[in-house]
Amino acid sequence: MARPFKQQRDPQRPVRRPTTNFTPLAVDPDAPAAPTQRLHKLLALAGLGSRRDMEELIASGRVTVNGKVAEVGAGVTEHDVVRLDSRPLRLPFEPELPQVLIYHKPEGEIVSQDDPEGRASVFDKLPKVKHGKWIAIGRLDMNTSGLLIFTTSGELANRFMHPRYEVEREYAVRIFGELTEGQIAQLKEGIELEDGPANFDSIIPQGGEGANHWYQVILREGRNREVRRLFEAFQLPVSRLMRVRFGPVNLPPRVKRGKMLKLEQKEVVGLLEWADLPVPKAPLRQLTQREKLKSTAVFTPKVRKQRVSALDRPPRDAAEGEAKGYRGKPDSARGTAAKKPAPRKPAANRRVRQTSDLNAPQMQKKSDRNRGRG
Repeated sequence: MARPFKQQRDPQRPVRRPTTNFTPLAVDPDAPAAPTQRLHKLLALAGLGSRRDMEELIASGRVTVNGKVAEVGAGVTEHDVVRLDSRPLRLPFEPELPQVLIYHKPEGEIVSQDDPEGRASVFDKLPKVKHGKWIAIGRLDMNTSGLLIFTTSGELANRFMHPRYEVEREYAVRIFGELTEGQIAQLKEGIELEDGPANFDSIIPQGGEGANHWYQVILREGRNREVRRLFEAFQLPVSRLMRVRFGPVNLPPRVKRGKMLKLEQKEVVGLLEWADLPVPKAPLRQLTQREKLKSTAVFTPKVRKQRVSALDRPPRDAAEGEAKGYRGKPDSARGTAAKKPAPRKPAANRRVRQTSDLNAPQMQKKSDRNRGRG
């Protein structure tokens, strides 16, 4: 049977499309409204910058919600489409288990992300995180070493640092001199400093040799250089200061100076319960054997380039133009700039292979001539 010819479709003929009747979903007026969260808070949790920076970013008009320019203080739900410079964002609506790092800070590093003098910062060594940013729980000045905690949860950091919670900080202090019983009692009662009265909750002598003596002190504040100023009120300079405990977190002996340790998931859950914060309902992720060994191992951090706030980065269109070499050029010049050919490398003088370089043919051996014969 002959194959029939394929009929050509008439271009003027209208295309028939299948008809479907969709029934719109009925909206229940008594249904509870979807929970909303502050936009600047979610942007900060996504690791784009601090909450204050995110408020400035929203005010600049670069953030849109469902195609409309967002306003400062706006609330969004998980069904809204949020974009930054036309790029969709994934916002963390559901609480996730935060990450917590323990760092034994050495002297000579500052706890700041922006330093005009370009000094070494503890933030230069932190590992990368996919969603969120590292927040330092408390500060230590450049000449102070010891326990420093980092977390990706702003609520957990606030629970540690806010003065109303009065979380204990324990330090090991070495001073040049020795305190008397009256001075110890006065330090417990309180001393008037420039920014108000201050005192130690506990001060225990730990001995010493020569003119240097060690003391273990506990206080519930985190004012700038407070421990040093309390001792300097009696003309006793501090020659060594190290924080060994912050709240329920102690500095493990195996975490030596300059080393880091990531807390396990169960330990993080314990911190959230201590801080009365909601624990994610999702079950803990099962780790492989390699991940378990890596999570409990002390490691030496490597210096890397830190993520900058989205407010400090230029808009997406401008960033793409600069990456293509259009910086400082008018729009008419874009697209016309041709790529310059790479300069040709001069040919190196190579020696031509000659006949004398070839090996002379060797004579066939007698044993080879008789091989295979009976």
